Amino acid sequence: MSKKTILPLVIPAFAIAIAGIYFFFTFGNGKTVERTSQAFAWFNDPASRPELMMTLGSRCGDAPFAFPTNGMIGFIWDDSFRPGHRHSGLDIFGGTDVGVTPIVAAYPGFLTRQEDWKSTVIIRAPEDPLEPSRQIWVYYTHMADADGNSFVSEQFPQGTREVYVEEGTFLGYMGNFSGEPGNPVGVHLHISIVMDDGSGNFLNELEIENTYDPSPYFGMPLNANTNTDTIPVCD
Repeated sequence: MSKKTILPLVIPAFAIAIAGIYFFFTFGNGKTVERTSQAFAWFNDPASRPELMMTLGSRCGDAPFAFPTNGMIGFIWDDSFRPGHRHSGLDIFGGTDVGVTPIVAAYPGFLTRQEDWKSTVIIRAPEDPLEPSRQIWVYYTHMADADGNSFVSEQFPQGTREVYVEEGTFLGYMGNFSGEPGNPVGVHLHISIVMDDGSGNFLNELEIENTYDPSPYFGMPLNANTNTDTIPVCD
């Protein structure tokens, strides 16, 4: 293929890539550009910013939740990746390959893994540590490889219902399963705190209105509406 033939193909592809980056930062995540740029720099070289790494099992002050893995908090609650999108939890990146970085329960409760969940578990806490009169659910996902081969602990096979786990119980390893085989995401843990429907069931985690701001649970600035420019770490 000649240069004259290649050039018309390369220029549109380059233009599309640049436009995608522009729209991502301008519209998708415009309110958190500074933090997003720091996260992307870390993705390129995780060893360059060790101070951004949180440690599995650590706790910020007297916060009720322990940190569930090792990694950098790249995206927080109510971040936005595209127009109209509102992120319902935290994305914690380990900087490792799939199946390497362990994940543990941040808080005790009763674990369920539905029959069709390849990469996900959810833990019911009968008493919210912030408001004991209500029940909450803690959702963990992306624990599988790009093709959906699970990294969830063998202790919790698909179909597991209401198994009690202590804080610190091993749940699985970070993966990059998006829910669609062959279309991976970055290697990370997504964790969110989900509301109960009032009848003992969890609401749809994909809707931010069904989740709680995780900031007071972890003792960190994890709300993109108030933390627009920093990657959260313990003070």
